[in-house]
Amino acid sequence: MTYPPPQYHGETGELNAVYRPAATPPELIYPNNGTRVHYLSSGASTGGLFGLYRWECGPGVTGPDPHFHRTISESFYILSGTMRIYTGEKWIDAEPHDWVHVPIGGIHAFKNESGEPASMLLHFSPGAPREGYFEGLAHLGEMTDDERAAFYLEHDNIWL
Repeated sequence: MTYPPPQYHGETGELNAVYRPAATPPELIYPNNGTRVHYLSSGASTGGLFGLYRWECGPGVTGPDPHFHRTISESFYILSGTMRIYTGEKWIDAEPHDWVHVPIGGIHAFKNESGEPASMLLHFSPGAPREGYFEGLAHLGEMTDDERAAFYLEHDNIWL
């Protein structure tokens, strides 16, 4: 494996670091369960390289059933609490500082079944527009079956 081709060809570097204070409010709060999603780095803000989100959920059971993606990998890094993650073979209890990586096409799921709050970082690569997916989840109940199927297809969620 080698480094990818250069994308920056300047000689002096650029002043383009991005700072996001910890106190920045979440971009999305789900009204039905209070889950908070912080858009740390969207695919748009990273030039499509990756997307990074902080997912904070309360003690109620939340999270998607088993699925896979055809275009993106997904990684989970647990910050607090315990998150059950399906690896395609079994459910594991991931705890703070545990990391799970799911390559493109890998079957996975996650649920907070601990009865306690939990938080994690979600990393997607390449950086797909997951914000539209996260925001659309709050409106699934308003969609017809056909609209819901089109929504999942548009956002590369293939349910099992």
